[in-house]
Order: sequence, then structure tokens, then C-alpha cells
Amino acid sequence: MDGKNKPFTVIHTPNIAKILFDMKCTLALSTFQAGKVVFITWSFMAGYEAVVLKNFPQLARNYPLQKNTYDSFFVPMVRYNTGALDLHDMNFLNGKLVAVNTLFSCLAEIGSEHSFEPVWQPDFITELAPEDRCHLNGMALAGDRIEYVTALGTTNTRHGWREDKIGGGVIIHVPTGKIVLKGMSMPHSPRLYGKTLFFLNSAMGELCICDPAKGTHKVIATLGGFARGMARYGDYLFIGMSKLRHTTDVFSSLPIAETSFAGIVVVYLPEAKVVGQIRYETSVDEIYDVKILPGMCRPGILNAEKANEQSAIVTPEKSYWAVQNTDK
Repeated sequence: MDGKNKPFTVIHTPNIAKILFDMKCTLALSTFQAGKVVFITWSFMAGYEAVVLKNFPQLARNYPLQKNTYDSFFVPMVRYNTGALDLHDMNFLNGKLVAVNTLFSCLAEIGSEHSFEPVWQPDFITELAPEDRCHLNGMALAGDRIEYVTALGTTNTRHGWREDKIGGGVIIHVPTGKIVLKGMSMPHSPRLYGKTLFFLNSAMGELCICDPAKGTHKVIATLGGFARGMARYGDYLFIGMSKLRHTTDVFSSLPIAETSFAGIVVVYLPEAKVVGQIRYETSVDEIYDVKILPGMCRPGILNAEKANEQSAIVTPEKSYWAVQNTDK
């Protein structure tokens, strides 16, 4: 490689592998500009559509290209042609795929009849138009409903949120439409863990807790970069970090622009302390979200863009890897 780093080169603190091994889990990252889904496991440490993947562990052992390697295997099963909606957070709720439709400033169901079906919008959005009026981005679930969302502003004009990136961010209570927290700096990734509402004050690189009743927040950890994407497992939070783009004034003027990096920060909640990091040296500049795959130490995933995706066959009773006909 002529002295250059290979694609997806990472560095990490020595304890990351042990944390993932002890908890028997895998990190799943969605990258932003690179458009990739990345699995990080303890052994590793030694837009225009929504693609639904399903885990078929029975396929893992006999994967033709790497037999006896994986303990689970994710296969693309359904594709929804959404168009360029700039979808952000998404979850399955009551059997339906619901996403934050940032371009149209609403929550939307993704299905096979239309590009999307709007199900909720902030009270200050008067019209559903493809104008990214408030940069609605994150959702926090309470059981089978969306309880809170984050937005970068309360503006009702095309890209209006850009006018006050540092102080315009809000958290909104979806059932009532009430704004429960104001004055945040590009908030993302609201998460309800128990009864506590966590979120990332992204432009300040802060992990925070919100008190919706009082309309206040508390910083519990400083992360050192642009934070976006968060998942909890046990006493640990795994938080995505992104390297800010200096080619646009949306990000280059932020306070953490010079210290930002791409990777994962691990926070130990009992001490509210950063205890580990993973940093990408190449290929990945931005992380969007982080999910936990519990009980999976070496999952595999089929690339939806390559031909071998079509070789996986699953029935209710059995699974198969099709033999490729090389005579054609």
C-alpha cells in the first residue's frame, strides 16, 4: 500500500476487545458519507432505499466464502424504494418500519405503496415539503411508541435551522407536541433508558440527560468530538463520533471542528467516565448510528450490492447456499 493505511484502518484502546468479549456482543455501525454498515467484534479487534436485513444463524456455518467463521448471518430480505428522503433514525413499531423523514420534517412509515406515509409532524411545521425545515433527526422509544424526537431548530422555512446551529436545537415530546428542552447545539440520538432521557448535544461533544418536566439538562460526559449515534448495553454506552466536514460552513465553524474524529467512544455509566475508544484512520469519516447485537460474537452480513446475495435461500424449515453454475 506504499506506506498508506489500508481501507477501514482503525486504532483503539486496548480494553475495547475485552469489553466486547466480556459482554458477548457486536457493535453495528451505520456510516454516513461512506454508505456502509460495519460490524465491530472482539475477534475483529485482534440513499435511496431502505434495506431490511434478517438474521439467519443457520446460514452462518456454511457460508461458502468463509466456512466455520460466523455465528450469525444477516441477509437482505426486503428493499423499499424511498427516494432521497434523507432518512435518519428508524425503528420497527407494531410491525411497521417508522423513520425520521428529515427532508419532509416528519415521522413516516416506510412501505410498498408510496415513498413514505407521514404519521406525525411538529406543530411548527405548517406544510410537508422537501425542504429540511427543522432537521428533524432522532427518536426515543417508550415501549411501542415514539416518545421524544430531536430537531436542530423550530424553523418553518427551507433549511431554516442553519441560521442558529449552536443554540436552536430542541427536544419535542411527540404525544403532546410540547417542546421540553430548548437551546441545544445540534442534538441527536435521544434514548430512553429506564425512565432517564439521554441525548447527545452533538456540536458540543456532550453526553447529556434531559429532565423534560423541568425543561433542563445536565452534561454527564464530554466526548471530545461531534457525537451522533448511541446504544446502551449493560453499564456501557457506545457512542458514535464523526469527523466534521471542513468543506461546508455548516460544520467548519463548530467549536469541536479541530478535534473531531470518526469512531466510537465507550462511556461507563456508573462513573460517567470515558473508558475506551475506537478511531478510524481511513475510509470512514462519519458515524450515524450505533446498535448492539447481543449474543453475537462473529456475525456476517451479505453485501446487498454483490451477486452472492442471491445465493442465500431460506425456507421455514431449512436454509441453503445455492451452488453457482459456472458453465453458463
